[in-house]
Amino acid sequence: MVETQAVTGDDLQISDVWAVAVDGDAAELSDGARARMRAAREVVEQAAASPDRTYGVNTGFGRLVSETIPSELADELQIRLLRSHACGVGEPYPDEIVRAALLLRANALAVGCSGTRVEVAELLLECLNRGLLPRVPSRGSVGASGDLAPLAHLALPLIGEGEAWVQGELLPGAAALARVGLEPLLLRAKEGLSLINGTQFMAAFGALGVVRARRLAAAADIACALSIEALQGSRRGLRPEVHAVRPLRGQAESAGNLLQLLEGSSVMDSHRWCDRVQDAYSLRCAPQVHGASRDLLRYIEETVAVELNSATDNPLVLVASGEIVSAGNFHGQPLAFALDTMTMALCELASISERRTERLVNPSLSEGLPPFLAPSGGLNSGFMIPQYVAAALVSENKSLAYPASVDSIPTSAGQEDHVSMGNASGLKVWQVLANSERALAIELLAGAQAVEFLAPLSPGRGSEAARRFVRSLSPRVEEDRSLSADIETLAESIRSGALQAAVEADAGELR
Repeated sequence: MVETQAVTGDDLQISDVWAVAVDGDAAELSDGARARMRAAREVVEQAAASPDRTYGVNTGFGRLVSETIPSELADELQIRLLRSHACGVGEPYPDEIVRAALLLRANALAVGCSGTRVEVAELLLECLNRGLLPRVPSRGSVGASGDLAPLAHLALPLIGEGEAWVQGELLPGAAALARVGLEPLLLRAKEGLSLINGTQFMAAFGALGVVRARRLAAAADIACALSIEALQGSRRGLRPEVHAVRPLRGQAESAGNLLQLLEGSSVMDSHRWCDRVQDAYSLRCAPQVHGASRDLLRYIEETVAVELNSATDNPLVLVASGEIVSAGNFHGQPLAFALDTMTMALCELASISERRTERLVNPSLSEGLPPFLAPSGGLNSGFMIPQYVAAALVSENKSLAYPASVDSIPTSAGQEDHVSMGNASGLKVWQVLANSERALAIELLAGAQAVEFLAPLSPGRGSEAARRFVRSLSPRVEEDRSLSADIETLAESIRSGALQAAVEADAGELR
């Protein structure tokens, strides 16, 4: 059932963004947000009627700030601003990113520091609720002065320009509005600037990325548990006493998850007294590696959570003092750092997963499992090439891990002389998320195949739940077949949270 999220400007959560952008919930402006917006609008209208110069109200933009705009052209200034800035290029952003940006732009206006009329935020949300999705090219933002080019494309349909999708059909902005029963907006003083000054596309990548990354971290523990079972590894290094003497939160969480998933394993019990002293690092150090990624995700989540309810416009309307103040909250550096950090965290989860997959398929490392997990090796290649695919994905991740956030190219004739490049960080992390979900899917497929060779020994409660879930989506490989669709289907189950939910139903909630 579709629910409606209240847009208040001060309490939007990451889970709310996912619910609207991915699950299809509706959103509406709260009464409190309307009151704040009206108060800020009064300040802007007073400035528009004053002979004093106010940036974005009666001046040019960027290096053209010294140009004064006559009052009779103040509204036209806002329209021309959207047109001039809507020059993005490349393929469009993913649909869910655009839906998240619509929500986040409306929530930023609802903070009450932008000075737009209530109708502006309401139209953003009506477009979202009625399925009008602006076509927004994904390249063109340098991540300071906000996501200018993308947000201009997002805003153009509001005034009946640009392009938007409605029920799968790409239409001119005015036709798209008419198709969903809406009227174009006539922009007033400062409203065009308020629509394009902000970090909402970077924040959209951050909010939706955090949800996917958290699910990926859980999937990494689940896949690791299955691999530990199949490779007949040890759980001694998972004991709480070990992690208590290096009390990193993520490390303890991952170790606890692995112990929980392995509970009740007869595979573990069968080799308790074997003569192997130590497991390979990809098994023994999994809590340390997975945990380090988890700790980074916690920092990222905190940064994104703050950004969701922040005023990132310029200039800001300070209602209490009646001032309009030029500042720099539009600068995307906090998000750029967070998104690049997310890429690093995900790269490591995928990297160590591929090493476990290699151990599962390599007969020199897999403790008696058939080469490449093929029941009839030679005639069948089994999981030989899926490991290649995982290696390719991990290698691509590495090439994407160089941080965009350490780069800067001055813009606007040197007025904007340091930028964040956070949009590039977001585009990279989105690809790394997809690659990592697929790499983990390959380990899960290989782990399920491998552990079945140990029958009649049975894996732990959580590992067995994972094996059954994999089998519900992908039959056992008895003879070679294309596994492309199986990998994609299982990757989607990681992304949607279905894998985690299925395992937790049997093994209890994971940390």
